[in-house]
Amino acid sequence: MISDDDASSPARVPRLVSSRARNAASGVTILLSVHNGEAYLNTQLDSFLAQNYSNWTLVWRDDGSSDASRSIVRAFAAHRGAGRCQEVDAETSACLGIAESYRRLLEHVQPGTMVAFADQDDLWLPDKLRRAVVALGDIPAGTPALYCARQILTNNILQPIGLSPFLTAPSGRLSALTQNIATGCTVVFNGKAFDLLMATQPPPPLILHDWWVYLTVVTAGGVVCTDNRPALLYRQHNANAIGAAPSWLKRGRAALRRGPKAFMAIFRSNLDWLLARSFILTPETGDSLVVIRQGLKGNFLHRLFLLRRFPQLTRVGFAESVLFRLWFVCG
Repeated sequence: MISDDDASSPARVPRLVSSRARNAASGVTILLSVHNGEAYLNTQLDSFLAQNYSNWTLVWRDDGSSDASRSIVRAFAAHRGAGRCQEVDAETSACLGIAESYRRLLEHVQPGTMVAFADQDDLWLPDKLRRAVVALGDIPAGTPALYCARQILTNNILQPIGLSPFLTAPSGRLSALTQNIATGCTVVFNGKAFDLLMATQPPPPLILHDWWVYLTVVTAGGVVCTDNRPALLYRQHNANAIGAAPSWLKRGRAALRRGPKAFMAIFRSNLDWLLARSFILTPETGDSLVVIRQGLKGNFLHRLFLLRRFPQLTRVGFAESVLFRLWFVCG
């Protein structure tokens, strides 16, 4: 795993050579699904233009907005972003939901580019894309890889209110079943990861697009590049589809509200989804998943055994790990 954990260090100046140069030349495809985001869209779109890495294109769709969102992005595509934007489903306005909307956008990515997920209400820092390209450029082309970063959490007028949790590299391949550490609005992934996503459709039914790519990359033996320098301003407001909880206490409360039934449903769904696509798994991961699925059919002693045998089945943070283990054992 590759990690850049210095949240306070200045942005490094990249030298794009050899594989980095090839990756930089291939460019980045930004995927943006919009839904009633007229209040914040222009700020996000302008932050794309402010990137100091300019080799990007925008593939976007409107997910059934009832406000001016579609008109705003179309105006951007016609003027400020002319020549670098593609609208998907331009003749319809169907609301597919977040996960399905991004899956539709992925179908329109040109193979060979890196892919970046974007939300409609954030503000990217100017070096966001370049930092991702540099990090992923160090990874061999045949290895699936994903970049993710911390965020500056803000209120609805972009006044900072805190930082998202510190990122640590995954504790192992199996940890991706229990938790996604890659916040979608920061995610950038390489061509090999994109190929795997296209080969594993449809995505897991109970999770969003960012967890889909994270689960796929990690269990396929890929690399997660974690960057603890914030990459964007992540706006928190009442209309957030997901949002972020900056403290372990708030994250714990959110987990308690979801409850064990919902959590274990996601865990089992991810497990079954991966086993149905065993061709992407490393042999060791595939064997471990078979043992876990069999153990889940037993009683609490069998599940205790699984936790002892597979310490990777955990979550980030002591409180969340304890809660996960309790729910896992209780079934």
